[in-house]
Amino acid sequence: MRAATTTMGSTARQLLARVRVVRGTTLIVAPVLMLAMTSARATDWPAKPVTVVVGYAAGGNTDVMARMASKKLSEDLKQSFIVENRIGAGGALAAAYVAQAAPDGYTLFFAAAPQIAIVPQLQKVNYDPKKDFVPVSVFGTGPFILGINSSIPAKTIAEFVAYAKTRKINYGSSGVGSVAHLAGALFVNRAGLDAVHVPFRGSGQVTAALLGGQIDMFFGNASDLVPQVESGKVTLLGVATPQRMKQLPNVPTIGETYPSTSLESWNGFLLPAKTPPEIIDKLAKHVIAAARDPGTAAQLAALGIEPNGTTPEEFAAQISREQPQFDDAIKAAKLQPE
Repeated sequence: MRAATTTMGSTARQLLARVRVVRGTTLIVAPVLMLAMTSARATDWPAKPVTVVVGYAAGGNTDVMARMASKKLSEDLKQSFIVENRIGAGGALAAAYVAQAAPDGYTLFFAAAPQIAIVPQLQKVNYDPKKDFVPVSVFGTGPFILGINSSIPAKTIAEFVAYAKTRKINYGSSGVGSVAHLAGALFVNRAGLDAVHVPFRGSGQVTAALLGGQIDMFFGNASDLVPQVESGKVTLLGVATPQRMKQLPNVPTIGETYPSTSLESWNGFLLPAKTPPEIIDKLAKHVIAAARDPGTAAQLAALGIEPNGTTPEEFAAQISREQPQFDDAIKAAKLQPE
């Protein structure tokens, strides 16, 4: 009886050991299988239609670029990329929506610089611009150009500043907190001018005011100001970009007169944090190809947009590099968080 009991106990211990081994193996194998399944799904991406979220109205530059990029991605990846406009709170609603989306590559954020660099500084938002997204690639960048009414006797930045220091001037923008507003405020601050900000509803109204002489200066998009040069009513003094524009090689940068003074608005793709790296890299590869496609580049240039196509690492570095400039501009504009 004792021998039988001993034999049964030994068998039980052996079975328990086997179960422990099996359980241990299961615990090890399960994560490996899950990782392999995730990797396989990422490799197969996109296996269904992809939503491209835009925080601004249809017809604006950001929306037009998003549709341009989505069309090219649809063609190259043989899958539908569908633009969805989620408007409100200066683009913050769209950003929050993507931040809370599943990190599976099927909800993309076609963002503009203000949604990352400006809006979170000025209002309460339901996302963290640094933690909730992973940069993928900049598709295009909209340079801001300093234009003045041609009745002002100045052909260079130095001449304009000398003129402006003899009187009180004003400058227009497409709204409080817009990049145009901040670029103007930063320039006024660096040049030591006494100037009044006049906000309008949209760049079209600002351009009309500049042409009509109601305002003295305006940092506008190339599409706003370049066509007006031929009319003889606007003089272009400088570009708020790190380097001179290819389209305007004879127009100096603001930084050539006031170092470290540049503000530009990029548009590019971001994904929710924790998106698999395989998807990030694959999307980046195709966005870069789309931005550098000769046909796409020509379309962007027609809008006054500089084609880009950056790697995720380059995009992340750009965001970090530009944030201090935006912070300085917000202080110069004397804007306070809501």
